[in-house]
Order: sequence, then structure tokens, then C-alpha cells
Amino acid sequence: MAKTYDGHGLRLGSEGGSTDAYREYAVTYQGSGLTISGRIAIPRGRGPFPAVVTAHGYVDPAAYVNGQTMLRERDYLARHGYVVLHVDYRNHAQSSRDPNADADLRIGYTEDVINAALALQKDPRVIPDRIGLVGRSMGGGVVYNALIVRPGLFKAAVAYSPVSSDAVDNFDRWVRRDPARSGVAKEVIARLGTPEAQPRAWADVSPRTFFGRISDPLMIHHGTLDEDCPIQWSRDTVAALKAAGRDVTFYVYPGERHTFVGQWPLSIRRTTAFLDAHLR
Repeated sequence: MAKTYDGHGLRLGSEGGSTDAYREYAVTYQGSGLTISGRIAIPRGRGPFPAVVTAHGYVDPAAYVNGQTMLRERDYLARHGYVVLHVDYRNHAQSSRDPNADADLRIGYTEDVINAALALQKDPRVIPDRIGLVGRSMGGGVVYNALIVRPGLFKAAVAYSPVSSDAVDNFDRWVRRDPARSGVAKEVIARLGTPEAQPRAWADVSPRTFFGRISDPLMIHHGTLDEDCPIQWSRDTVAALKAAGRDVTFYVYPGERHTFVGQWPLSIRRTTAFLDAHLR
């Protein structure tokens, strides 16, 4: 995962979606030779402010539009005084194309999120050493990777209904068993080998292997009836984090499915209190 990260050039585009509490804009920034699009919500009033980067879950890139998903998190956190930068990721919306993203197990999305934080650090509206990260589903995996690759960059992180921290679980569930993705499966296996034949190579692309590198506190929310990402994945992740001596808080929501509904207000209050404790 050794890379040079150089996020910079955060530029506001057209305004849209602003409220009495914050102004919202389309945004682009530069990083790792790519232009990445997103949306940013900036609280009204006098800054600078702490910031949160949001890492969204899977949406077909061909159908995805700028700022799609995590709207309620963006609204809630901006109303509570955070600059919130929602990252579209490469291959999404107005971002640059990366033809190798799927074959690389989408590790480039982690680069995009790290570069988002680095670009925010250079913006005068943001307190540079008070940036958090919130991701859901696939974005939860981005959270794990980002904490490993750049420990200390995000002062606190939250994962909602996250994918597994073992890359084999994710590959088996969404790639290897899906006939529509057989081409991607072949590309990945050509690069890494099968998990059965090359367990070391797969361990090397699994965040769980590197949990000892994490230095920042992490909160995980997961529902017991999650139909996309089994809650056992988070139980295994939490066990591995604790075995590595990491600071993790785990909340289980009985009866909640992948997309939080009835208990989302409780989860976001817990999230905001957690971020406040580390970013204020």
C-alpha cells in the first residue's frame, strides 16, 4: 500500500442544497494524478471548523451522480458544525477514470479519501488537525484501509454496516460468485492467485492483517439483520482489533438491516458524540 499522497487544489463549483445551517457546493480536488469530484457542506458562521470526510457504499458507477448517498449524515454533521466532504471516488460522477480500479480491489478509493483529507488540511475553512472519517458498507472497508495507510491523519473514524476486513470474504460474496463479474474475477486472480492457492497474497491485501498499524479510535455500527454485510464480519473485525490492542467501540442494533432506519437517529447521535470527543 506504499503510495505518495498529495491531495490539494480543493475547488468549489456550483452551489446547491444549501440550508439555513450550511452552504453546499459541488467540489473537485486533485490527488495521485487524478481529479476527484464530490460535494462539500460548510457550516454558516465563523470558521475554521473541524471536518469529516464521508466514504460512501457501493453504487454502480455508471448510475452514480455527484454527492449521491449519505445525505442524512452530511446534513446532520454539517448542522452540528462540521465541514463535510463527500467523496465521489474515481470512476464516479465527474471524477477521473481509472480502468484498473476493480482489478485492484478498489484500493484507489482509499487513495481518494486520504487525498480528500490532505486537500481539506490546506483549506483555511478547516482546522487541519481535526479531521474525521465516516464510511458505510464498502466505505467501511475504505475506513479500515485509510486508518492503516495513514495513521494519525484521521483523528477518529466511524464505520456503518461495513464490509469484511478480510478481502477474501468480500471477493467471494460480490465477485467470485457473481457470473456478471467473471471478467473482474479473472483479472484479480491473474494478479493475486486464488485465495486457496495464495493465502499470503490475499492476507497482504486485507486490512485485518495490518490492524496493528492503526493509531486512531474507531467506532463500528452494525445491525443484526444486515442482509448485505453479515454482522459476523464486524464481530470478527472487532475481535481482531481488540487482539491488536486497538481502540474500538462496537454498537450492535437488534433488528436493524443494512440501511439503518429506526435506529439511525441513535446511531448518528453516538457518532456525533464520538467525533466531538476527538475533534473538538
